[in-house]
Amino acid sequence: MGEEIKDTYRSLNNNKRMESHYYSVDIQWNRDRQGIMCSPDIGKPLTPESGCIEIATPPEFPKGIPGIWSPEHLFTASVSSCLMTTFLAIAENSKLEFTAFTCKSKGKLEKVDGKFLMSEITLEPHVTIIHEQDRERAERIIRKSEEACLISKSIKSKVILSPKVTVAESVAKL
Repeated sequence: MGEEIKDTYRSLNNNKRMESHYYSVDIQWNRDRQGIMCSPDIGKPLTPESGCIEIATPPEFPKGIPGIWSPEHLFTASVSSCLMTTFLAIAENSKLEFTAFTCKSKGKLEKVDGKFLMSEITLEPHVTIIHEQDRERAERIIRKSEEACLISKSIKSKVILSPKVTVAESVAKL
């Protein structure tokens, strides 16, 4: 593992200034099996016009509502977005030059021992780098990002990582 990745990984895990933090979310039921979710930490009042998220039971459940974020979507999104933000920190500290980061993710809900649970999250990050010689380093940084992701470390679900690294076309053609 590169020394810059080790330093960033240690920094993320040993940051003395980051003892405990609390993140507040307010939920309000509207009708049927749906409501609205906001965070006072973001400074938005509890209304749909102010950046809040409409939430509902997913359509796979009785009286579920299609087309609205569900707790299962949000769970999957938290793992995926944590991978991205951790990658951005490690890539910056490692001075990795890249032009794009995207991540497709899929959460698997299944019944295990008679109870529903999110058993696995599949992450498919795609990073576009500038220099071919950075391919292996970019792959290492993606893997380290998943290992350092505090959300992944906080859940029981299996996290499956399928990274893809490509070289930017404009650079590759030169």
